[in-house]
Amino acid sequence: MSTERMPNPATLIPDAMQALIGVTKAIHRTGLDPKLLALSHLRASQINGCAPCVAGGATQARKSGLTDEQIFATPAWRETPWFSEAEQAALALTESVTRLADSADPVPDQVWDTAAKHFDHDELAALLLNIAVTNAFNRLNAPTRQQAGQAW
Repeated sequence: MSTERMPNPATLIPDAMQALIGVTKAIHRTGLDPKLLALSHLRASQINGCAPCVAGGATQARKSGLTDEQIFATPAWRETPWFSEAEQAALALTESVTRLADSADPVPDQVWDTAAKHFDHDELAALLLNIAVTNAFNRLNAPTRQQAGQAW
């Protein structure tokens, strides 16, 4: 286990943390299914190796109503029967947006079109903002080696 290098940078600049929390609250007020938001947060955090966000994401996923099978199988979602088409679309979009540099076409039309089939523009906006904020937290936590289970 590695040790924390420094406190979470957003906690050192309180206005920054409040801004990130404000965006998160705004996303949740859109009415997009909390299961989708939790699932997206969990998957992006797994990809980015952010221990506190994975731990917190699993807890939030359970609270939002996702089953243990869904939570445990999130990294292998394509090979399981436990995700609806909308959840699969959200997961595919999350993976593409989180891995922008991995492809010349970071969000292929097929991924976008499938997501757009399940979500209107407001819902897509909420999902994309959720992915962006999750990636921001991941990119603050991972390099500073924030530990799972610690409160900010």
